[in-house]
Amino acid sequence: MIRRAAAVVFALTFTPALVSAQDTVFTVTAPSADVYKGPTTVTPVIGRAARGTVLPVSRDLGSWAKVAWPEAPDGVGYVHVTMGRLTPSKPISPSANASVRTPADPGPAIAATAAPAARRAPRDQVAVIDQSTGAPISHIFGVGGRVGSARSVGATARVWRNDRVGIQFSFTRDAMTSAGAAGRVTSMQLEPGVVYALFDHVSDYVWIRPYVGSGLSFHHQSLKVSSPDLVQSADNGFGFRVFAGSELTFASVQRFGLSVEFGYRRLPTPFPGFDAQGPAASLAGHWYVK
Repeated sequence: MIRRAAAVVFALTFTPALVSAQDTVFTVTAPSADVYKGPTTVTPVIGRAARGTVLPVSRDLGSWAKVAWPEAPDGVGYVHVTMGRLTPSKPISPSANASVRTPADPGPAIAATAAPAARRAPRDQVAVIDQSTGAPISHIFGVGGRVGSARSVGATARVWRNDRVGIQFSFTRDAMTSAGAAGRVTSMQLEPGVVYALFDHVSDYVWIRPYVGSGLSFHHQSLKVSSPDLVQSADNGFGFRVFAGSELTFASVQRFGLSVEFGYRRLPTPFPGFDAQGPAASLAGHWYVK
């Protein structure tokens, strides 16, 4: 079920429009435009282009333009479209193609600002750009839901304190049956935890953030047997949970983070024949409101 749900969400969201733009140039109309390593502000700034700079465009990504930037290791950079305008290219001399600079913006000025801008790139706040408004969207606080492989459903919230460390809360409800015991056990868990992002990988399509984490698991379990004696009992306790997963943010839905997790939960087993602990997979979605 988890695989099918992930495939459906992936198919629906992984469809940003990519348009070839071999005959297009980007002209900077803002006082200056930051050139990023990838099509999101989570990537470092690798340079800055002044007003009037004309940059050949290799791909139009909607909110971003992939442009030639010789100072980059791979020769390309990304500029947000709100910083200028896209127009059909005119014949450009070989010298202009090599420099991709205009008289209004001398070459040494750009080269001199490129390295300091990269060093000044902020690393304490993760943000992407809203495709409709051009404003930054900070992935700081997100709320959503979670489904698990063991008939588990619930609500979840995630807060990123900076670009590496986050805090996660989840409240889930599981229902278990056993072939060796009568009745059904219902378990509710409140699980606060800490997550640590390993790295960020940003492409034209998706931002991938793998992470690991652990936390406590406070639970309330109840056993209900409908026959023959209508036995019902409850137990409270706590355990722990460790997990690893990855959060994916798609270019077409930039406020939404889809998380796929695999973890292990260790909980006391108060009812013979029922085991609430062990490995499990889950799928969670967070809508970042801030």
